[in-house]
Amino acid sequence: QVQLVESGGGFVQPGGSLRLSCTASGRIINMYGQARYRQAPGKQREWVGSIDTSGITTYAASLLGRFTISRDDAKNTMYLQMNSLEPEDTAVYYCLMAASWGQGTQVTVSS
Repeated sequence: QVQLVESGGGFVQPGGSLRLSCTASGRIINMYGQARYRQAPGKQREWVGSIDTSGITTYAASLLGRFTISRDDAKNTMYLQMNSLEPEDTAVYYCLMAASWGQGTQVTVSS
């Protein structure tokens, strides 16, 4: 079983940046693909992007290249770099790996 611990959320003004972390224990992170999802208030959870075991990333088209997923195998950690944040990016962000979810981290974008 894999345990995922998320961090890095917070409050940021429009146009700002945040980097979210998702650290895995119990499994070596590069043995699995990982994904990021988010859930805004009153909305369904939506897929943000993924990174596969080869390090190849894919993203939701709606993000328009503002988000980047990366992975540090030595730290067993996946990162989500979010730039040019907009109020519409306000949500709880989750990581997913090997059918396990992180606890989620709140991102609030507001002036």
